[in-house]
Amino acid sequence: MKALLKISIIVILVSSFGLVSAAQEELYNKLNSRLATLYKQGKTEEAIKVAEEALQVAIKTYGEEHPYVSASLNNIALLYINEGKYEKAEALYERSLQIAEALLGKDHPQLADILENMVKCNEVLGKTDKAEVLQARLESIKE
Repeated sequence: MKALLKISIIVILVSSFGLVSAAQEELYNKLNSRLATLYKQGKTEEAIKVAEEALQVAIKTYGEEHPYVSASLNNIALLYINEGKYEKAEALYERSLQIAEALLGKDHPQLADILENMVKCNEVLGKTDKAEVLQARLESIKE
């Protein structure tokens, strides 16, 4: 009887986590939709705040090494680029790439978007050597 009760409690806890996770994922998706709307309206600063909130939801729900975290970092970096904050963007791109590489491997085609963004960012920052290395890596991935 005690074993059945323990199993029932575990099933309830696991089911509850699934509901929380689904609710958090829905929140994450709504935040991303909101930031896209704000960006299209030219409200980049507001979009950054919403994107940062989406990042926090992703971290709290899935942990630091999740595709949603990588995507959120990339989104914030893109918004920073739009604001001319290239140094801030560069650091976020690097973290986004680090997560994506850990999940997908260093030569996965899905890294191309992050690498392309990093190339452009480094070119603007005058880091041509780094941009060239990233460009070569991008080209090898696209082959």
